[in-house]
Amino acid sequence: MSRRKLDVARDAAKALADLPAKHFKQVVVKTLALIAEPFPHDSRPLQGHEGLFRIDSGECGIVYSVDDELVRIFVIGKRNNDDEVYRLLDRKT
Repeated sequence: MSRRKLDVARDAAKALADLPAKHFKQVVVKTLALIAEPFPHDSRPLQGHEGLFRIDSGECGIVYSVDDELVRIFVIGKRNNDDEVYRLLDRKT
């Protein structure tokens, strides 16, 4: 069993709460799975942001980091044509 914990940034938690029920469930399942397997087959390093990774969950993108004890969710947002997820991330960094 993993001892890793999950930390969700306030803005990411708000974005999650605002999702429609179907997308909310998809993102929660994918996010919780990161505790056991922080680098699933569909995760990718985020270019230009050392130590950050991205995964997709349906219509949403999730940006996160991992260390031995913590998975930190930075951004949850729509994966649409104007790259909302990356714009939100750039505002935070």
